[in-house]
Parts: sequence; C-alpha cells; structure tokens
Amino acid sequence: MKNDKNIINRVPTGFPKDFLWGGAVAANQCEGAYDEDGKGLSVADINRFRDDIKIKDKHNYEMTTDDVKDLLREDNGYIFPKRKGIDFYHTYKEDLKLLGKDGLGFKTFRTSISWARIFPNGDDKAPNELGLAFYDNLIDEIIKNGMEPLITVSHYEMPLNLTSKYTGWYSREVIDFFVEYSKTLFDRYHKKVKYWIIVNQINLIGYESFNHLGVAEDKVENLASAKYQAVHNEMVACAKVTKYVHEKYKDVEVGMMLCGGPDYSTTCKSEDVLGTLRHNQMEYFYSDVLLRGYYPNYAFRYFKENNINIEFFDGDEEYLKNTADFFSFSYYYTTLSSKESYENGNTSMLNSSLPANPWGWGIDPIGIRIFLNKFYDRYQKPIYITENGIGYYDEIKNGKIDDSYRIDYFREHFKQIKEAIIDGVDVRGYYAWGPIDIISCSSSEMSKRYGFIHVDYDDYGKGTGKRTKKESYEWMKKVIASNGESLD
Repeated sequence: MKNDKNIINRVPTGFPKDFLWGGAVAANQCEGAYDEDGKGLSVADINRFRDDIKIKDKHNYEMTTDDVKDLLREDNGYIFPKRKGIDFYHTYKEDLKLLGKDGLGFKTFRTSISWARIFPNGDDKAPNELGLAFYDNLIDEIIKNGMEPLITVSHYEMPLNLTSKYTGWYSREVIDFFVEYSKTLFDRYHKKVKYWIIVNQINLIGYESFNHLGVAEDKVENLASAKYQAVHNEMVACAKVTKYVHEKYKDVEVGMMLCGGPDYSTTCKSEDVLGTLRHNQMEYFYSDVLLRGYYPNYAFRYFKENNINIEFFDGDEEYLKNTADFFSFSYYYTTLSSKESYENGNTSMLNSSLPANPWGWGIDPIGIRIFLNKFYDRYQKPIYITENGIGYYDEIKNGKIDDSYRIDYFREHFKQIKEAIIDGVDVRGYYAWGPIDIISCSSSEMSKRYGFIHVDYDDYGKGTGKRTKKESYEWMKKVIASNGESLD
C-alpha cells in the first residue's frame, strides 16, 4: 500500500461523511404523563415554576425534607410544568416524524429513560412493564424515522422515594438499585441502542444538587462532603454498569458526560491563572475518574484543603478501572474564574464581555473549539457534543416565527466545530438541545425556548400544544443535508 507522504492530505476538510447530526431532549422535560402507566414521582416532578423571581435568579435550589413535604401538598397551589411537559408521551410519533428522515433530517436522537417510569420507587423488586413497553415503542419509532438512538440512563429522574426512604446517592444502597435499573435497560434494549450515556452532566453537583443527587441538606451533617460522597457512589455505579456492558454486550458503547468546559481566567496574572487551573481541575475531575479510571491527586488535595471527607469502600477503586468508551459534553456559554473566586467557594462568573441571551448566557462560538481541543488533548477519546443551543423568547407574527438569532448562533458554532475537526479532534456527533420546545431544566418555564419547532404551551401549561416550524427549521434541514457545508 502506497504511503502518502503529502501531509496536507492528512488534514480533514470538514465534517466526516458518517457524522451524526441530531437533537437531544430529556424525559422529564418533554414526556409529561407523570402519573400514568405506573410511573412513580421523580425529583423533577416537584420542580415548580415561579413567576415571582427574576429570570437570572431562577435555578434548582438545595432542598430539605420539609421543602419536599411542602411541594407534595395537594393544596399548595404551585405549578409543576414538567408533570405535563409537551405531552411527548402521547405525541412522540408525530414529533419524531418532524425531526427524522422525512422532516428535519436528523441522523440521531438523544433522549433519556425515566428511572421512575421503570422502577417507580427505585427499590422495587421488579420493573414496571408498562414503562418498559413505552420505551420499546419510543425507541422503535426513533429507528423507524432513520435516527440512531442515544439513550441517557439518568437525567434528573431519580425516583423521589430514594430521597426520603434513603438519602439519594449518598446512600450506598442506591448503587445496587441503579445497577439493577441499568441492567434492566441494557438487557432489554442492547440490540436496538448502541450508544449510551449513563449520567447526564455528572459535574453539576452544585447547581443540580437535589435534582441530580437526591440529597436533602437537612439529612446530612456536612453537605459538601455528602455531595462528593454521593457523586463518588454514582461514579462507582457507573463503573459497575460499564463493566457489565463491556463483558456482556461487546458492540455497545458507553459514554460519560460533563456540563460545559474549562473556565477562562479573568486576568493574565499568574495567581488568577492558577486559581482558574485549579477550578477547572475540579470540573473535569469527574471525567478524569470515568475515563482514566482513578482519582487524581489534585482532587485529594482539594478535599483535604476544604475539609471534605469521602469514604472509599472495598472494591471501589478496582471497579473505577472500568472506564467509558467516549467523552461527551454540553456547551451553552463560557464562564470565568480567578484566584479570589477559587478561594471563595470555587465559583464561576458569567463572561460579561460577550453578547448574551435574556438569561445572561454569553454567546461564545470560539469557546466550543477551545473546549473540543482541550478535551481531546486530555483524553484522546471520541467526542459527542450532546447538548448545544440557545434559549430565547420567540414571538409568533402572522403565523410565523423569525428566529434568525438562533440561526446565527448555530451557524457560528458549526463553523468552529468544523475548525476543531480540521484541528484533528475526533468529533463524531452533534445534538442540538431541545430541537422541539420543551420545559426548561433550571427554571421550569416554557418561555425559554430552544427549538426549531415551536410548541404552543405557556409557562402555566396553557395552550393548544400545536407544533409550528420556525424559520430555523428549514435552515437546519439544509445544514444537515449538506453535512455542514451549507451555512448561509
């Protein structure tokens, strides 16, 4: 075989021919049907919408057991949009047709399976067959519409019972419950689903603490230690599941997922650069463990300096050697760190030097190229961008939605992803977040819209549910048909 000595020919020219263009949703944000067909309550079902808080202050807060009791009162008058979602549980066939080969042209579709729909209480002796049957049909419909399924096993859908009867992921018993749940899914769907993410955005233990880990702050003595113990238990569970899959289903790939990427330093001062470096280490500490198979020493130092204690149980470190097959991450905006922010709680700041959407999320297309290069340099693993998009208020005028701002956002990000591929990054797929409008994760509102398809519901769940294609729909359709070449 002739050896091509012309190095120019080794440089990629654009998106690979088999690149997976797609979109992503989460069960708790779209399905609705929160109490149908045997489903139990999940942590997402008590996420309330609040119209008495400013937009930028809306997020999922820490929770106490009293908070949970209050949210479960029938007479509280609260609004829980995720309980209804966009009624995807009943409309998925029509919605997937709009997204698949005869519609937008997606090659792949990512969604999650609601843990509480399969094991309503989390510790049930047997799975709920009606829940499994729904996902049988949903996955078949994804494939029927020409899309490769990518399934997330855990996406903020922990059975609420595991937070009260136990202490969420802080309780070691939950490891076995989750492994049993995961085995049920892989045994059932492995022939249909080849790509899986076990835990969505595993590094969001600060912003999605109860929603992610199910740890009520009044049930533990030291919340910071409890969170890291909980995520340790979660990573052990991920490793156990990965081991099971690798041994039993050789053609199935298991990935891990982070939210976002490394912060930028606020200044060029060495102190701020170092503070930012240390902050970033504790953001990709999770992927270091799940892709390299062990705890890095910088994490042990961080725990020691911050009086955080984590207990390793017999066999934990051996299990962690079972590492994921690919890396994935969500990307929405970039944030900043400094010496001061690291030393005062290891926090981040929004990048105010950038244009932003109404929620203050800075628009930084070049950032996605930076992150792709950084993560590929670090892990040398295939990468899937499993969430990317921009939330805006969309207006219907004369029956149409001109969302040119969304087109501009995607265009500039696609250019930078292409540049990263030319750099040599092994990017294999891209998933636009919320390709059909869904309920916001952090604020439980409908008005923060991401989709190429508008859904006629408001923040209070009122509306017809009618689906309307936005201007970005036809634009995205051309992008996919041209494999990322037609961006005008």
